[in-house]
Amino acid sequence: MIELYYWPTPNGHKITMFLEEAGVDYTIHPLNISAGDQFKLELLAFSPNNRMPAIIDRDPVDGGEPVTVFKSGAILLYLAEKTGRFLPADIRSRKVVIEWLFWQIGGLGPMAGQNHHFGTYAPEKIPYAIDRYVKETNRLYGVLDRRLAARPFLTGEEYSIADMASYPWIVPWKRQQQELDKFSNLRRWFDIIRQRPGTQRAYAKGEPFSAQPTVTDESKKLLFGQTAASVSET
Repeated sequence: MIELYYWPTPNGHKITMFLEEAGVDYTIHPLNISAGDQFKLELLAFSPNNRMPAIIDRDPVDGGEPVTVFKSGAILLYLAEKTGRFLPADIRSRKVVIEWLFWQIGGLGPMAGQNHHFGTYAPEKIPYAIDRYVKETNRLYGVLDRRLAARPFLTGEEYSIADMASYPWIVPWKRQQQELDKFSNLRRWFDIIRQRPGTQRAYAKGEPFSAQPTVTDESKKLLFGQTAASVSET
């Protein structure tokens, strides 16, 4: 059994997508990040970065004590290795999947995240920042589009954790001020993944939490105003 500490953000959706695709039993512990749940001591015990998602594997393959994992990329790798799913065994194909997983973790996620922040949440609209991240998001869409020109999925013929990592960051393409139809290969890939039953089940798991109140001025202080000192006081 996997215990998943979760909220329906792009990084949270990555993990439910894997768990649904692989048919792994799991239970969700919702963490309302707008209410500051990510700073609870229960989570900090094994997610020291004050972020979700994080997991506890109560049935690790070595039969030992429960295993905890934080950071979405690390969780995807751990689950892929645990189940033998969505990560090739041969060294060359595995290398490619890990490259594109790290590309999302280090590029698409942070840049699209800043796009969301300055375009939606920032208390003042800073044209330079908005333009910077909209353009960089656009560049990254182009990287994906070129990559998908000759293959159905990011790393070849098989769906992998690299696809699961990237897809949720394309879902909010309108908020990112992008036109998905201008990237025909990316659009095809996006539609294929959107129609997968595992993807649909994963997003359905987040719907009850998505109905919670939207981000308020007070919650923005929790989401965007933390320092080392303020976290240590919680």
